[in-house]
Amino acid sequence: MNGYHGKFLMVDLTAGRLGDLELSEGTLQKFIGGAGLAAHLLYDRLKPGLDPLSPESPLIFATGPFTGSAVPMVSRYALAGLSPLTGFWGEATSGGQFPFRLKGSGYDGIMVAGKADRPVYLLMNNGKAELKEASKFWGMDTYATQRAIKDEAGNVSVACIGPAGERLLKYACVINDHGRAAGRCGLGAVMGSKNLKAIAAGGGRRPSWADELGLKQLAKEARAVIKGDLTSKGFSEYGTLISMDMGMVLGDVPVKYFTKSVFPAERVSGQALRQQYVIGNYACLGCPVACGREVQDFSPELKTVDGPEYETAGAFGPLCLNFDFNSIIRANHLCNAYGLDTISAGVSIAYAMYLYELGVLKKSDAGMELKWGDGEAVVKLTKMIIDQEGIGKLLSQGTLRMAKQLGRDPEEAAQVKGMEIPMHDPRAFHGMAISYATGPRGACHLKGDYFNVDLGKRVPELGIKSRDRLSADNDKAAMAAKYQSLKDLYDSLLLCKFSPMSATMIAKALTLTTGWTCSPNDLLAAGDRSINIKRAINNRLGLTRKDDKLPGIVARALGEGGTAGVAPDLDRMLKEYYAHRQWDEETGKPRKEKLLELGLQQAAKDLYEK
Repeated sequence: MNGYHGKFLMVDLTAGRLGDLELSEGTLQKFIGGAGLAAHLLYDRLKPGLDPLSPESPLIFATGPFTGSAVPMVSRYALAGLSPLTGFWGEATSGGQFPFRLKGSGYDGIMVAGKADRPVYLLMNNGKAELKEASKFWGMDTYATQRAIKDEAGNVSVACIGPAGERLLKYACVINDHGRAAGRCGLGAVMGSKNLKAIAAGGGRRPSWADELGLKQLAKEARAVIKGDLTSKGFSEYGTLISMDMGMVLGDVPVKYFTKSVFPAERVSGQALRQQYVIGNYACLGCPVACGREVQDFSPELKTVDGPEYETAGAFGPLCLNFDFNSIIRANHLCNAYGLDTISAGVSIAYAMYLYELGVLKKSDAGMELKWGDGEAVVKLTKMIIDQEGIGKLLSQGTLRMAKQLGRDPEEAAQVKGMEIPMHDPRAFHGMAISYATGPRGACHLKGDYFNVDLGKRVPELGIKSRDRLSADNDKAAMAAKYQSLKDLYDSLLLCKFSPMSATMIAKALTLTTGWTCSPNDLLAAGDRSINIKRAINNRLGLTRKDDKLPGIVARALGEGGTAGVAPDLDRMLKEYYAHRQWDEETGKPRKEKLLELGLQQAAKDLYEK
């Protein structure tokens, strides 16, 4: 079997038992790896009524066929399970060195179930695995945890939770390789509920490749493409913050809790970060782009600080009308150190400021004023969320639960299916509106970063073309569905979403890796299968057509900026999207014949015969 070890490590924390799960080549060819394979493996285990934080709730760490290969921008892993934040399918991905180390351990992934009777970490190295005592690490932040486990275990990379995961915060995340985050959906809390502090992985085991020389040549060609790609050059120079300036002009950066779009972008741009601080770059293993930022000599107590990236800077910055980089960097560091999703944290803080301006929240509720633009308040609220102190307990629930607890209209909660909306306003690119509304994990800017298509990143092999970004015309929803499937596949291959490789080159890379005959249309079919099995999981968990929507706070037209007077025609796009996907417009379920066409017989039986 090429590209894979052909097995997952099975971990039963309750019994303290480890074993192997063998994977057939047929299964791998069908579901590829990463989050798509995780959905297949978890399908029967994610049952209606399952508590995401119960011992029975499983969690998967998964690599893909590209992981460990010469192909650039592939050091990524997927994390998947039942989201404590949404109650639906949850997944997140991260980069760094850990993905290569996990594959190098001799396994394609890990499935964890049960709950240890005391804190433990899992040590994997060159085909061997064991559970190790971790009580001495419990309570440590993620940076200290990584250092301490490396000191104990040797040459390994560590993915771990911080106190946020230990305290079961609903949007706790998993951190690896300093500040790389599998950020969304709260899967860090699932680790915490299992008393699993960390995964430490090392070793040099690599699978065989179908055509190793051909793969090396393709990798060389891919690096040439990356070197000539203007966006990649921009990421190398300014990181993901390169999006801030142009985003403001287009109305893409949400401001003042999604109620405005004009702000002084020059104060929180990538250029501003370089002007105000000494900045270093860091890269995931094997990546020539190095989009990661390190702020050096930040303060006497924090010599080097990771980030911030665009999403974080947007959430703690313009969304809160805050243009003080110092406070944005400090809030980001708290989230990295304690293991918290910066997007959900920032949106929840902005919602609190919005409610304070309306008079719903008082100074007595928060113990302080929650004025727009108060960077110190942003930092203090972040710490209060982590410490579960005062109003921090409310903010740690996410905006939908905040609205319900305060008796507010859920339409003002900036979320989809319970997950907070990222820092790309759906009014700026209407393909993003349909992607948010239908995404398998809720509002997600990565399961179809359609703004890139309307900015010129076409996929001609699949008929995906740039159109008017502020219109639902010209098959926008159908093309958004195709692009969503393609980008979903990236999380099965485990290829960075920033990779400029064409669909043709990706298909060739998969052929050279595995020996399977792959075309761009085969990639699309695999992405469709992944989207549909996740949809079937969500349907079984109670998701219906009514959940495919945008809240009013982002659906109403603004009166300023690059989207003034324009709102997405979501009803029209949903009708076209459902027709393209072959999903039933009344129930929101994939039609039985579509599931059977994709080889998802069990899902067809569960949704239509029981």
